[in-house]
Amino acid sequence: MLRRLHPNQPTSFAFSPENQKWAEAQLTKYPEGRQASAIIPLLWRAQEQEGWLSRPAIEFVADMLGMAHIRALEVATFYFMFQLQPVGSAAHIQVCGTLSCMLCGAEDLVSICKEKISPTPHTLSEDGKLSWEEVECLGACANAPMAQIGKGLTSLSDVNDGGPTDNKSVSLAKKFNDTVKRIDGTDDTITIHWGKQ
Repeated sequence: MLRRLHPNQPTSFAFSPENQKWAEAQLTKYPEGRQASAIIPLLWRAQEQEGWLSRPAIEFVADMLGMAHIRALEVATFYFMFQLQPVGSAAHIQVCGTLSCMLCGAEDLVSICKEKISPTPHTLSEDGKLSWEEVECLGACANAPMAQIGKGLTSLSDVNDGGPTDNKSVSLAKKFNDTVKRIDGTDDTITIHWGKQ
């Protein structure tokens, strides 16, 4: 899957003082001349700081590691864990779209995301709290269908009764809603109205 940087980029990026201190400490974990190996944790920290990984953040990390910008861009665009566009402020949902999950109901989850978050992936919900995308295998096929919500991986298999029913999508949406509330990582409750208003 081709992954591109978002067309609207901030003008600059710098780590906060505490993140800069953390990043410098990470570099001491690597032998002299091998600091570029810290690319993934530093990109991850940059993403955590701004919510997504912008071009200025990628270039900042590359400069800090003495790498060519294109090398850091190759890493950032290869891994799905790096969000190359703004994502929901409360949660970004990654729905597994490979065979096991699709056979077990991931299409229903994608339909719910299209209906309740945004008709297209990589687009913020109207309130800016949620976004979604379909990704390749999340590595938990036995628990299909799978979704990653923020940093948490969750199985939605217990709502899959093995066959289509009228209530399957409703059950899936309820389970999905409960999961977002638990995995968000904040004390604030996220309310998503899946049912008809």
